[in-house]
Amino acid sequence: MEKVLITGGSGFIGSHVVDKFIANNYEVVVVDNLVTGNYKNIDGKKITFVNEDIRNIKKLEEIFVNNKISHVIHMAAQVSVSASVENIKYDAEENIIALINILELSKKYGIKKVLFSSTAAVYGIPEEVPSKESNKTSPLSPYGLSKLVGEEYLKMYSKLFGVNYVILRYANVYGPRQSAHGEAGVVSIFNDKIKENSDIFIEGDGNQTRDFVYVKDVANANYLCTVEDVKNEILNVSTNTEISIVNLFNTMKKYSGYEKEALHKEERIGDIRHSKLDNSKLKSLTSWEPKFDLENGLKEYLQG
Repeated sequence: MEKVLITGGSGFIGSHVVDKFIANNYEVVVVDNLVTGNYKNIDGKKITFVNEDIRNIKKLEEIFVNNKISHVIHMAAQVSVSASVENIKYDAEENIIALINILELSKKYGIKKVLFSSTAAVYGIPEEVPSKESNKTSPLSPYGLSKLVGEEYLKMYSKLFGVNYVILRYANVYGPRQSAHGEAGVVSIFNDKIKENSDIFIEGDGNQTRDFVYVKDVANANYLCTVEDVKNEILNVSTNTEISIVNLFNTMKKYSGYEKEALHKEERIGDIRHSKLDNSKLKSLTSWEPKFDLENGLKEYLQG
């Protein structure tokens, strides 16, 4: 039985990736420092858990030595755009130095493939909508930049040392276990306000659009890109559809019973107006298809 190492496996997306591999009878090792992750997301699951910071390469190497790891799914990251602006050095340590540690050990121990979680933030203001993987990248935040630099390190390690990788650029991920903090948390923020029956504020006119992808579809993309014959590729993970924030609010209202109207506040400076990712490359190179459109995903999330 093959054994996968999932960094950040107690986090929002990572814990769903853990579930997917367990369901397919893989042995799973999770390493997480629990700074943003939540142990209850993985408590009681059939895994080996190591509470450690992957910036510590000596401790990380012990995990590789003690477990016969075949694949690494690297989910651990600093994912807050605002936090990346406030502390650029910390963002770089978490998103670049930690990745280099993973790549060094993957090279040393002959890991078959490294899966890397990247983001639509690498595109910045898109040159076209939907964004294709071949489009130019021009991140607007240290977070987007650190993820893009991470992508370049993966390519470099592949060229120099033969480390195979798949880079997954996520659209706006939502679903169970998401906190209202971090990247792309608007669905979670709205959900928290709905539960509290408190006012919901929409920035600007609410006609800005985003591509929302359900976390279970993201977990499935990670699983299939690990086990299927795809390597050394950059792939968008999305539904390739866009919805305005106003329509997102109205859909959530429909499935939650929330009765208030949304309030509007000032538009955020520098906010991207329209964002959508082309997922045709992922669908052509793997058997992946999104199983949840936004209606079904929100329905399961809000009523589940």
